[in-house]
Amino acid sequence: MKQRNVIITGCSSGIGRCVAEGLKERGYRVFATARKKCDVDILIKSGFESVQLDLANSASLHSAFETIFQKTGGEIYALFNNGAYGQPGAVEDLSRDVLRQQFEVNLFGTHELTNLVLPVMRKQGYGRIIHNSSLLGFVALKYRGAYNATKYALEGLTDTLRLELMGSDIHISLIEPGPIESRFRKNALAAFEENISVENSPFKKVYERLEERLKAEGPVVPFTLGPEAVLDKVLHALESKKPRPRYYVTFPSYLFGYLKRVLSARMMDKVLNRI
Repeated sequence: MKQRNVIITGCSSGIGRCVAEGLKERGYRVFATARKKCDVDILIKSGFESVQLDLANSASLHSAFETIFQKTGGEIYALFNNGAYGQPGAVEDLSRDVLRQQFEVNLFGTHELTNLVLPVMRKQGYGRIIHNSSLLGFVALKYRGAYNATKYALEGLTDTLRLELMGSDIHISLIEPGPIESRFRKNALAAFEENISVENSPFKKVYERLEERLKAEGPVVPFTLGPEAVLDKVLHALESKKPRPRYYVTFPSYLFGYLKRVLSARMMDKVLNRI
C-alpha cells in the first residue's frame, strides 16, 4: 500500500498522542504537531516526525503546513483536527476576549488548516478530513458555554463542507466523544483560573465545586474511556470505503444522541440541568 501521510493536531497527550501512536504502528506516516516546542521535542525523541503548530497563530499554522507539504512532496492523505481546549465558566462571566480565544483555537485554526489541506486533496483527487468534536457539539451543559459554542459551530461548518464535497473523493467526518481520559481537565483548570473572576461572580459557590472537580485525580465522570476508543473511530474514518458523517464515542454520546431525538426541548433541558 502506498504510504499515507496524516497530519494530526494536538499530539502532546491524550487523544492526539494515542491516535498518532496507533496510526504510526499501522504504517501511516504521521506528522504529529503540538503547540509548545518542548512537546515537539518530546515527540521527536519518541520517534515521530513533529512540527510546532499553534492553532491560534496563523503564521505558525502556515509555517507548519508548508514544512509538512515539502516533506511529503505535496501528498496528504488525511488531516485529523484534534487540537482544542475547554474554557469553563458561566456565559455571563465570559468576556469577549476570552470567548474569542476559545474560537481561535477550537474553530478558526481548525478551519484555516482545513482550507490549506483541501486544495492539496482536490489536486490529488482524494483525502480524508476528521474533526474531533464532542458530545458537547450537539448537547449543551451549564458552565461550558464557550466550549459548547465552538463545537456547535464546528459541527455546522462540517455539515456544510460535507455537502460541498459531495461528488469528490474527499470525505469528512465528525467524532463526538463523551468523557475520555486526557489532560483536558488540567488544561481547563488553567484556563478557568486565568480568565474567570470567582469572587465577583453570582456563581461563586458553583465555581468552588467546579474547581474541586477539575483538580480531582483520575476519572470523575461515569463511563469514561481511554483515548483508544477514539482511535478505533479514526481508523474506520480513514480506512472505510464509506466513512460515516458522525461517530459517537462513549455511552453518554449514544445516550444523549438518542434523548435529543426523542425528547422535547423542555424535557431535554430538565435532564441536562440535573447533570
